[in-house]
Amino acid sequence: MNIVILGGAGMLGRKLGQLLATRAELRGKAITRLTLADVVKPDPIDVAAMAVDTVACDIADPQAVARVITPDCDVIFHLAAIPSAQAEAAFEAGMQANYFGSYNVLERCRTLGTQPVVVFSSTLAVFGGDVPDPITDASFLNPQTSYGSQKAMVELLVNDYSRRGFIDGRAFRLPTISIRPGAPNGAASSFMSSILREPLNGQEAICPVGRDFPHFYLSPRKCVENLVLGAEVPAEKLGQNRAMTMPGLTLTIGQMIDAMTAVAGPDPAKLIRWESQPEIEAIVNGWRFDIHTDKALSLGLSADASFEDNVRYYLEDDLSQR
Repeated sequence: MNIVILGGAGMLGRKLGQLLATRAELRGKAITRLTLADVVKPDPIDVAAMAVDTVACDIADPQAVARVITPDCDVIFHLAAIPSAQAEAAFEAGMQANYFGSYNVLERCRTLGTQPVVVFSSTLAVFGGDVPDPITDASFLNPQTSYGSQKAMVELLVNDYSRRGFIDGRAFRLPTISIRPGAPNGAASSFMSSILREPLNGQEAICPVGRDFPHFYLSPRKCVENLVLGAEVPAEKLGQNRAMTMPGLTLTIGQMIDAMTAVAGPDPAKLIRWESQPEIEAIVNGWRFDIHTDKALSLGLSADASFEDNVRYYLEDDLSQR
């Protein structure tokens, strides 16, 4: 089993690589090669189970994609993207990475003729505007950002390339991943981790929305577990629509902070400063939170049991490793 993770230098890509290297098998077969690829060569992963290759690959370059996705490639996890706020601020860069880069990946798979499994990480930003609640897997795509539009176009390609037998694709719309380790990224939702991560590290954080702002969340640990499960779902169970929303929990900012307090005590919450940021609010206020994920749940994917678990996972998986 030869596996490639595009976006392998990112937080989810590295965690996915660590999980797969530890498992040492996927879809009932031993993993013989695991490659992490990103626009900047990922750092090595320290795992005992196997050697993990790391390579530089800009997916906007078809020749670079061809060097990474080789004819013996069985599964591609496509996590590479320019995040939401950055894609909104830099339209051309977002299109090159999020749309044309994804097209290059799918075209490489098509020309190989081997029908590899492609797991694409999409976004809830494909929904918006006047789409009625609740949001289900049958809701029509109506993105209100460039990032959401780019991801929606790739979802349609994943469906069509799968229908035609070029790939065995599946696209998962990720909830907001929290608590993310590391530095803030260019996502509009980045504050939904930083208002917890920084206080847990003894640092001040700014929250640009109120305590009652709701959103849909999933921990990094559960997300990568779901990506693996999603890769293993037999094609015949996916139906005619290969895109679905990954399960998560709908919570307010206040509920997240209360969960952090329940696990870590009252001091971290005192480091949160409430300060409106209109440019962020303009993006996140268009997002939805009444989300039903029946299809993914029926396929065995799951949400975290509670946001207290999200806090515990961060303390166990990331803060303890600093």
